[in-house]
Amino acid sequence: MPSMRSILIVAALAGAWLAASATPAQAQSIPAWQERQMEAARKSDAIMQQASRRAGMLAQFQFMRDAYFSSQNSVFRVIFGQYLSWYQSFIGDYDDAARMFSIAQRPLPDDRPSPLDDPAYSAQPALSAIPKLARGYRAVFFNEAHNIPLTRTVTVQLLARLRAEGFDYFAAETVYQTDTKLQSRGYPTSNSGFYTEEPIAAEMVRTALKLGYKVIGYDALSNSTGDAREAEQARNIYRQVFKNDPNARLVVDAGYAHILEEGDFQGGMSMAEHLYRLTHLDVLTVEQTMLYGHPEASDDHPYYAPVMGRLHPAEPVVFIGKDGKPWSLRPGYDVSVWFPPQTTRRGRPTWASLGGERTPYYVSGEPCDRHYPCMVEARYASEGDDAIPADRLVLDPVPLNALSSERVVTDAKVPFSELYLRPGKYRVTYTDADATRLFSRTITIRKGDEASMKNRDGSSADPPPPR
Repeated sequence: MPSMRSILIVAALAGAWLAASATPAQAQSIPAWQERQMEAARKSDAIMQQASRRAGMLAQFQFMRDAYFSSQNSVFRVIFGQYLSWYQSFIGDYDDAARMFSIAQRPLPDDRPSPLDDPAYSAQPALSAIPKLARGYRAVFFNEAHNIPLTRTVTVQLLARLRAEGFDYFAAETVYQTDTKLQSRGYPTSNSGFYTEEPIAAEMVRTALKLGYKVIGYDALSNSTGDAREAEQARNIYRQVFKNDPNARLVVDAGYAHILEEGDFQGGMSMAEHLYRLTHLDVLTVEQTMLYGHPEASDDHPYYAPVMGRLHPAEPVVFIGKDGKPWSLRPGYDVSVWFPPQTTRRGRPTWASLGGERTPYYVSGEPCDRHYPCMVEARYASEGDDAIPADRLVLDPVPLNALSSERVVTDAKVPFSELYLRPGKYRVTYTDADATRLFSRTITIRKGDEASMKNRDGSSADPPPPR
């Protein structure tokens, strides 16, 4: 679970957001704002600790939701909004997670010119271009926005291609070093990490394990913050990878600017720069947190809409020059990934298919037997009940952000949605807010199977058409 050192990063992000929108009077009292942010961060941490003691992810989310909406404190809401957005992503509510905490991508003075302005650059699929770029490197670093699982999708899909290129270690910021059974068990549990509670993050770790990567966690075990935390992270990677295996080839997943190769990071250096000081290895850094469509188009980087409007990409792209060198939005990163605008099917973003690697499987609320909200989870049949699900979602005729006091019993239609699953055999379970099992079933997903057939999930009718 994120500690105070992580909270400081949250506060920094939120502080930048507040400062960008502050009135002149507010701007004159930035130190006071920062103190209020830290107070809010401490309160947020305490609430999250209380939530973690609830039985089941749905109950934890509800506790977090109620704490957020019961407060009118604007600073608390900015800080705690990111906390709540993590839990929204954990329960598969990706759209609300993106709306709850969105970092606006304003243009900065050191932004490079748009690749549309230089005919030497052409767009290429990220999934084919990045492995080619990686061939000359011993390490590839990907970053992510922790509450936007979209920014994990390319990393998950590239693990097999990078393994084929000879990469053999995978390091994830979220993985706890204390889970010493992760490698032998082969799948993540709630004791494996924090962000791995989100199914796509769990799928990233699970995929690396299945492909034969040696998976490590590297976050600081001390309560260090800022530069000291970055240095400790770098030492942890060096100790577990390069110290004893100097020929290792490493893939890293990290949050935001931990992968910055040069420039100021919270008054010091990033993890990536500290690692370079230890190893002198050049790293391919893949930036994925800036060029995607936000819930509010005004939060998109100004380059985003023109590029999407001209290219209409169906998959994530990068820009490569005629000289073979990639384009990045800002210094300190080697290449920037552009994600297509989101499309939604039955209430869920289609990027959850992982480029077609996962198939949509229709689920109806009928097995919930009117016990709403109702969580639906699919676990690989070969994994234990302690495994993080391959996918999960919540069915509820009432918006998930509605407080318990706002819920109204109605004759609303039975809710429905879709899980996204790889080919294989799964245990699908339905549970209520108290984590009581309501229904379970074993299903098989076949490659290319739309899996929306009658009664596969216990429903008594064929699914309605997509909407």
